[in-house]
Amino acid sequence: MTTPIPHPPSLPFLGHVTSIDKEVPLRSFNLLADEYGEIYEFFQFSRRMVIVNSYELMNDVCDDKKFYKNIAGTFMQVRHGLGDGLFTAKGDEENWALAHRLLMPAFSTIAVRDMFDEMVDIASQLVTKWERFGPAPVIDPSNDFTRLTFDTIALCAMSYRLNSFYREGNHPFVQAMVDFLVESGQRAFRPALVNSLMRGNNEKYTQDIKIMADLANEIIAERRANPSDKDDLLNKMLLGKDPKTGKSLPDDNIRNNLLTFLVAGHETTSSTLCFAFYYIVKKPEVMRKVREEVDEVLGDQAIQLNDLSKLHYVTACIREALRLHPAASMRSVDASEDTIIGGGKYRIPKGWTVLINTIRSMQDPLVWGEDAAEFNPDRMLDGKFEAVPANAWQPFGYGMRACIGRAVALQEMIIAVACVFQKFDLVMDDPSYELALKQTLTIKPDKFYFHAIPRKDRSIPLVVPGSALLQARRGAYKPKATPTASAAGVEAKQPLYVLYGSNTGTSETFAQRIASAAAAYGFRATISTLDSVAERLPTDGPVIVITASFEGEPADNAAHFVEWIKSLKGSELANVSYGVFGCGNRDWVRSFQRIPALIDSVLAERGARRLVARGVGDASSAEFFEAFDEWEATLWETLPKEYGTTVASESSGGNTAGIQMETVDVGTERASALRQPDAELGTVVENRLLTGPNVAAKRHIELDLPQGMAARAGDYLAILPTNPDRDVHRAIARFSLSAEQRIVLTSSGPTSLPVDKPISIFDLLTGYVELSQPATTRDLRTLASAENSEESSGVLKDLSAAYAEKVLSKRLSVLDILEDNPDIKLSFETYLHMLPSMRIRQYSISSSPLWSPTRISLTVSVVAATITGRKETLLGVASTFLANLRPGDKVQMAVRASSMAFHPPADPTVPMIMFAAGSGLSPMRGFLQERAMQKKAGREVAKSLLFFGCRAPQEDYLYSDSDLKEWSELGIVEVKPAFSRAKEDSAGCKYVQERVWHERADIIAAYETNAKFFSCGSKKVAQGIRDTLTAIIKEHGEVNDAEAAAMFDRATQGRYVTDIFE
Repeated sequence: MTTPIPHPPSLPFLGHVTSIDKEVPLRSFNLLADEYGEIYEFFQFSRRMVIVNSYELMNDVCDDKKFYKNIAGTFMQVRHGLGDGLFTAKGDEENWALAHRLLMPAFSTIAVRDMFDEMVDIASQLVTKWERFGPAPVIDPSNDFTRLTFDTIALCAMSYRLNSFYREGNHPFVQAMVDFLVESGQRAFRPALVNSLMRGNNEKYTQDIKIMADLANEIIAERRANPSDKDDLLNKMLLGKDPKTGKSLPDDNIRNNLLTFLVAGHETTSSTLCFAFYYIVKKPEVMRKVREEVDEVLGDQAIQLNDLSKLHYVTACIREALRLHPAASMRSVDASEDTIIGGGKYRIPKGWTVLINTIRSMQDPLVWGEDAAEFNPDRMLDGKFEAVPANAWQPFGYGMRACIGRAVALQEMIIAVACVFQKFDLVMDDPSYELALKQTLTIKPDKFYFHAIPRKDRSIPLVVPGSALLQARRGAYKPKATPTASAAGVEAKQPLYVLYGSNTGTSETFAQRIASAAAAYGFRATISTLDSVAERLPTDGPVIVITASFEGEPADNAAHFVEWIKSLKGSELANVSYGVFGCGNRDWVRSFQRIPALIDSVLAERGARRLVARGVGDASSAEFFEAFDEWEATLWETLPKEYGTTVASESSGGNTAGIQMETVDVGTERASALRQPDAELGTVVENRLLTGPNVAAKRHIELDLPQGMAARAGDYLAILPTNPDRDVHRAIARFSLSAEQRIVLTSSGPTSLPVDKPISIFDLLTGYVELSQPATTRDLRTLASAENSEESSGVLKDLSAAYAEKVLSKRLSVLDILEDNPDIKLSFETYLHMLPSMRIRQYSISSSPLWSPTRISLTVSVVAATITGRKETLLGVASTFLANLRPGDKVQMAVRASSMAFHPPADPTVPMIMFAAGSGLSPMRGFLQERAMQKKAGREVAKSLLFFGCRAPQEDYLYSDSDLKEWSELGIVEVKPAFSRAKEDSAGCKYVQERVWHERADIIAAYETNAKFFSCGSKKVAQGIRDTLTAIIKEHGEVNDAEAAAMFDRATQGRYVTDIFE
């Protein structure tokens, strides 16, 4: 007996078309696959389709005797432009068979090899363009790879030069083609009547088709007017005779096939190159291996035909990119007879359409392993590619209707990758960029940009932003060509390179402090990311590195640098002088300071000269900022002596930062224009309180994502907040300024402040600096050097003597101290210099894309703490910002991927054991919401356990009367609460770890069923959970403490993931 095929809820007549993402339809099909599993039905108006998403089912329908290629939906619309060309011809059309037989010899092994010189010709034009432009311009690979592949297919197949690299913009054909394909895709999801009424769209559609046809006709006419004896594809179509029937191709079919090759022949190759370059550039170890292989095979010589077979790793990268993002991401077939697929599970009647989700099917963990969604070229090496099951890797389609030009595409891509990496190092324009998609006929990375830095070039760092969010607010800093000067007029000639690796902004802030102060010590500073100097560390000035570790790995914008220095073997850095300060958190014992220590030691081992001992900052310690202050003081004692620079004299309370302020509007008139939102603005939909009146507030906030942005359950939302209005007005009042006063800031060096443009005092203090950051010991010294009374001097000495107790524990800011001591005379410019730049904040997303692919939710604790010794309540910057948002408000945001392990298991039959307290419930709610959606879709879902700690059932038992209640009744979770103020309601357990111990039998049983464990909360909660699980192991295994700890490490390897926050 067969199994019914599930389907989502549908609308009369429309079916499911309204649930499909208009911009990237593939995203919707993938989310439905997450929800419904290996197969589901899909209704498009009156048309019924079955979508298959696993290798087993894809393999079943790869049978030309039972299934044949279906030309419908988007393909039927594309026929309006490509007609009966090979790609869009119907199987029973005579011209398909004629063209297929005639053209197969044009794609033989010998014929493809004969295209080598022409492919290298066009690839060299790409390389020349990038060399001519240099490292500064931002490269859009989608544009340049389109030029590359478009010109290549025209030259190789038609001996026709389009000269796209010699145009300012794209060839008119390209834009017409893009618009035509986008409209074709959208027409497929609109009723025919609606399409007929869209007059403007139809006129543009017809015009685009004409532009494309005009080029094809031009190429054909030129060949007929100037005959050639070259045995290319065009001559085969014009002069060839079908060996079976003796017939020639009709003129309209020649044009249709010419268009097919111009469209499909370049668009799919361009798409794959974009994905291949994304993965290579994103993964430093992959880029290093590509570069090493290219250097070994090519050296300094131009690529030769015989080199192609030696580029094994490059080929593996392309094959792996094709597996993850095949050129034909989805294809459809019709059943030619009643058949059963899935080992007897699913019945497919004759005439039904089966849509194969090739992307999902080629990421099936049963074939490719648990890391099937990860880019790993090694799976394509050492015979593993040849050993994959039949039909498991089919990015070019299947059988007789597979892509005829696949060998051409592979050769072209190998040449392109080798030529580029022989000449350039590539650096992402936004190091934190995570893959986003755009879709026409194919899919491509959206908003993926990089810089191409000529190899073996001068050691000048490329200024790359540390965060796209911060860059959006600040505007890009453009360094001036003239030497910088300090406030005292000292000419700053000696170069200084300040390099950082930072995900959250802390290391970047410290780096900015050094760069801002450099002019006062006679140095001309350049600030940039570590990745910007991979393979080219400067030698004409000191190199100062500020970086952190993230779970033992480098920051996004330092990964390539770390991979590079690890690959060095000799004394390549003998002329480099450096210093390193490392940020970290000692709670991560195994990985604390791993990357800073690695950089420090490797630089020394490779011959570099250490100027100062490595500084160590522990974010979990009260002395974090003090540690940096002390290290920075040592740095500025050392550098002027080493390089003989002149140090500017400090004037009391004056401006030693080189920042100057000019008032351009005293605030009597408001600005006439508001700042326009940009593409990264999300929209608040809902903001509601979850807690009672007697506990710290926690809020549920829903936001619509910016167009094209997507998130997974377990990811983070990075936001750029603003300071609370209360604190902004406090600062304005302290310096006797007007909120609407408009000023222009100028700076003698790199700064995160908005320079050289008018800005109001209110906007400046609201969005560009941190007002609530605890004062550092360096700040106290600056205040002490300002003009002040004897009483204030005594206060500052007292604060310095008991810094941890009187400043850090009370979180006293510079503003707090200035308000308490009004006689301290400090200039506003110096105050600005003391303030750190505004940092982004990350919050765990508390929803699943299966609930909504375009909307996310956050579960946020609002910080409003009353601390003894403070006059003002301490307001959390980001949480206060979020708490005050109203529906319709815009928020600058970006989705940041969490570690690959911190997501719900792809297999919903794997149970989860989750530990959380307070707002640590956030990602767990997203996990459970995903499982609930899968359960409702009819999938088998294991029951999970949630251990949740809060105060009391009626106060802060989050979602207990809504989501958790519903999901418990659905059978996907059993909640085990721990109420610290009502332990009688939680089995006598006050804290989460106590409840875990109480339920240890359930923990052991879950472990034995291969459950995965997740913990989210403060470091105290995480440590308590770890200690309790270790105690359970000790009792269960009857071992001592040391053995239990070792057993915990082994048992949780790959099965226990934590997300710790403060």
